[in-house]
Amino acid sequence: MRTWYGKVPWSSIRKHEVYAWLSWSIYNAPFPSLESLPEDEQEILRSAMSMLEKRAGIAIPDGSNPDSSPLLLTLDPINVAWRPFVWYAFIAVGNSVLRQYLKVKWRASIETGPHPIVFVHGLGLGLIQYNIFLTQLMEAIPDRPVLVPLHPHASQEIFHPRFLNPMNRHESADCLAGLLRELDWVEQHRADNGEKLDDEPKDGQRPTGVTMVSHSNGSFTHAWLLKAHPEMIYRSCFVDPVTFCSWEGDLCYNFIYRRCATGLELLMKYFVGMELGVANFLQRHFDWSANSLWFQDIPNACDPSKTKFFLGGKDDVVDAERVKRYLTSHGIRKGLWFDPHGRHGEALLSGGKGHKEILRWLREAS
Repeated sequence: MRTWYGKVPWSSIRKHEVYAWLSWSIYNAPFPSLESLPEDEQEILRSAMSMLEKRAGIAIPDGSNPDSSPLLLTLDPINVAWRPFVWYAFIAVGNSVLRQYLKVKWRASIETGPHPIVFVHGLGLGLIQYNIFLTQLMEAIPDRPVLVPLHPHASQEIFHPRFLNPMNRHESADCLAGLLRELDWVEQHRADNGEKLDDEPKDGQRPTGVTMVSHSNGSFTHAWLLKAHPEMIYRSCFVDPVTFCSWEGDLCYNFIYRRCATGLELLMKYFVGMELGVANFLQRHFDWSANSLWFQDIPNACDPSKTKFFLGGKDDVVDAERVKRYLTSHGIRKGLWFDPHGRHGEALLSGGKGHKEILRWLREAS
């Protein structure tokens, strides 16, 4: 709980600041005072406060302490570091060239291999950032088509009309699901009464469902599709996932509010966290409840052949140890690849152990 208050001592947190955090987390609204709210909202906030105090085992003191103000991500001022026009022009041209290059390189056919791959990228520079990994992925697994949905707000594509108006959970899931149907990569096997039947194809039929690989922020889109259309995802691979345990505030604090202590943190904050599209997405369009993925939302989560998790112990964004505890508490063992010295994104770097394990796991379905 302290993380949502900048990791101040627990003894300094007062009831007014807790109500402010609850008002934001439940209603995405500022908190002037309890008495100024409608009675039903007052009752909900009081009930939530009571549950928090029981869980903490202590009554939260009355009053207010401005020094322990909560992190209200979508209400606090947006932190943006401006970039010159030529920067965005370079990224747009670079990503456009890489799109054509990867299309030429792509030689897979829908009919040749099982379970096409969908790769959902994280925050950064789009294809410029992931080009090497995608090239090696296509070389290692040439028998399957690969789809890379490009998110303009997450890849600094400022010229895209949706740059400052990113898709929400339902729009993203429905759009991606519609595309997978259009590509004929998924089918819905259902009985006449509407009940879902076995996902396994009959003899002579092409396997249905995709292998979805997500990195970092891409795990939100991964989570949205799992919640809306779980039957479409045959296998799941989460690399540095930010969708787990996000209710605890470490992601919010580490990426937005924490003071930079190393050169790597400074570079990540300036080139990614404070970019206009990223900052607008995180600080004005971020839905914490929709973005949180729970263990029970993942089909076959404990089957290492169907679900794989990659975490780095020295991740500057994700509290990897906490996510590891959460996953292992639900019985995940062989499906978890944990590098105690790994950093954010390192598992995708060419030649590393994590990179080799990702490609090995993806090749299993060939």
